[in-house]
Amino acid sequence: MSALALARSRAFASKAAQFKNLRFYTGPTIEYEHLTSGWTNVKDLEEFKRQDGKYSLQTFNKISPQGLATYPKELFDVEAYDDAKGRPAHALMLRSHKIQEEEVATSVRCIARCGAGTNNIPVARMTELGIPVFNTPGANANAVKELVLCGLFLGSRRVIDGINHMKDLGEQGVARERVEKDKAMFGGREIKGKTLAVIGLGHIGSATARDGASLGMKTVGYDPGLSVSSALSLPKTMTLVDSISSAVANADYISLNIPYIKGEGGTHGIIGEAVIRHFKPDAVILNFARGELVDSEAMKEFLDAGDGRYISDFPDDLCWDHKNAVIMPHLGASTEEAEDQAACMAAETIQRYLEDGTIRHSVNFPDTDLAVRQKDFVRVTVVNKNIPGMLSKITEVFAKHSVNIVQQVNHSKGDVAYNVIDLDPAGGDSIDLKDLQKEVTMLEGVLSSRILFSNPGVGYARNIDGEYHV
Repeated sequence: MSALALARSRAFASKAAQFKNLRFYTGPTIEYEHLTSGWTNVKDLEEFKRQDGKYSLQTFNKISPQGLATYPKELFDVEAYDDAKGRPAHALMLRSHKIQEEEVATSVRCIARCGAGTNNIPVARMTELGIPVFNTPGANANAVKELVLCGLFLGSRRVIDGINHMKDLGEQGVARERVEKDKAMFGGREIKGKTLAVIGLGHIGSATARDGASLGMKTVGYDPGLSVSSALSLPKTMTLVDSISSAVANADYISLNIPYIKGEGGTHGIIGEAVIRHFKPDAVILNFARGELVDSEAMKEFLDAGDGRYISDFPDDLCWDHKNAVIMPHLGASTEEAEDQAACMAAETIQRYLEDGTIRHSVNFPDTDLAVRQKDFVRVTVVNKNIPGMLSKITEVFAKHSVNIVQQVNHSKGDVAYNVIDLDPAGGDSIDLKDLQKEVTMLEGVLSSRILFSNPGVGYARNIDGEYHV
């Protein structure tokens, strides 16, 4: 393990230690239901019951061992989905696997992807089911940024063409005689003093802009959703404009760093004829964001018409063999460091959600972080549809059952709302939450609920088409 990877591992371990105390509940005994209704489709139910006391995590793809090592062995059983042979899981972790709904058991509380994009997960459907989907923004930013810089140089100098030519000469046995004469075929230009347009100024875009500026380039940027933190990290000399067309108009190099969004108002084919006609004839386009952002027909026409170049690590049916294009495998995040960082971040996100209900880095749920609960408090989380009047209905149930709410938070995002509620069960040797949880869960509009105290994996209930699964 490299020194950097070791430092990252220790940092994540330190963060995990901050909420480790959540496992040591010291309050009254909690009465709850577990695996008593609705779970007719669960295989090996008795074996699943024997897993009580641990969270069951299942993985798709090969996940970084460093990331998986952040899960405490006394609290998590980690295994590959195929090895589980149908046993249910509490959480799923994946990279590029295109997950199907039938692979998401009724017991699954959350899904985390070790990477930024989530187009391989049916996010909209998971939202309908009340399941948060997490990603790892920024974890692979440095890896992608370095490949963008590589593309910058490949677009400036015909290095690959020269390498292939030398191989041909070598096969003919004339490399030594021809090398000096033929080098004129592969002339290029320097990037110093040239203009780099960065479209999208998130983790990757802002890092690309900073390094471009450090190489002596003039930088111009466009991002309608520019965050304060990203803005503060941009080069002081960078010019910000109000449209993509304005950004690319005088650019020698154009780096695309925006998300791919389907549907009306999305970004599918956003780099089409209307934008490309503003390109300089010899502009170099760097697409390490998503292949679908670029209209391939319009790009091919641009490459055919001049000396422009297209560099990307996404497949392209029309430009893959064009003399002015360099199309490589999707290598953006394919570094050991990026995979370690993404896996560690995903693991921490899952742990925080399962153990204390915290939501960070979710693409479909709102960020939610309630202060650490006291050891003698019980935390209840409720996921519901984001419709008027739901919060009052939920709190009415708690009032009806005469439990004391000591703190709570309610946040919403799109079609879903998320509640975290801390209860003070003081006043007896035990507190019965069976009826309360069922009543809350079966409210019209509620999707699921969880009781969090000291027993991993239990206390989860779902409202599935009006049927109670607990």
